[in-house]
Amino acid sequence: MSKRKEILNDFYQNICDEDSRLIKDKRHKIEFITTTTYIEKYLKKGDRILEVGAATGRYSLHYAKKGYKVNAIDYVQHNIDILNSKIEKGMDIKAEQGDALDLSKFKDNTFDMTLVLGPLYHLYTEKDQKQAINEAIRVTKKGGIIMIAYILSDAVMLAWTIDGHLISGQGKDFDENFKMINAEENIFAVFYIKEFEKMMKNFDVKKLKNIAVDGMSEHLAEKINALSDEEFDVWIKYHLSTCERKELQGYSNHMLYICRKN
Repeated sequence: MSKRKEILNDFYQNICDEDSRLIKDKRHKIEFITTTTYIEKYLKKGDRILEVGAATGRYSLHYAKKGYKVNAIDYVQHNIDILNSKIEKGMDIKAEQGDALDLSKFKDNTFDMTLVLGPLYHLYTEKDQKQAINEAIRVTKKGGIIMIAYILSDAVMLAWTIDGHLISGQGKDFDENFKMINAEENIFAVFYIKEFEKMMKNFDVKKLKNIAVDGMSEHLAEKINALSDEEFDVWIKYHLSTCERKELQGYSNHMLYICRKN
């Protein structure tokens, strides 16, 4: 077993409860609400969807229930086992273990929409990041939509500060410019917005949107979770109205780059 696989298997089996992450509190619900809001801006009736890095299937199952044909892969077999246990009769979905770096099981120009909502969180070199993006684009139909999620470095720095790890992380987990060091031991890989957008210029796609998926919600978790349902609805409306504003995106935990294959 590779070091990457060993670390991620341990993380998703023993540390991160990915199965409940997007539903257990309001802070994480924002990520799901925002992502599905933008998916549905581009998704058409009859579209075929591939989710690369599907985890336990929150998105894949959501759209399979809506009648879409879905293929889902995840690097961690534990996640796929949970996903498969939730498939209901009548869903047109196939979920299997796989690697974002190698989608050779799928032919070129197969899917109308390809969602890459997790793999770049755990790919630590530019070579691997480009390989995963290239594979996602390859299997997407010409004119199809690719959505790629990534994590921002400054969001991690702020989270570490709030959690009291500011001193312990310097020099070990962050470089001299306070950017998080992309390494397997840190579990997550990060970007700056300009850095990610520059990388995407290497591919034959047209940028449509680059949105802040959760904004400041991760850092305001206690406050967000304490909101009444009525207050939460107002916050969601505010977030969705501002998530494309570049001046507000820098501390968002997750970003979503949306592009169309030329």
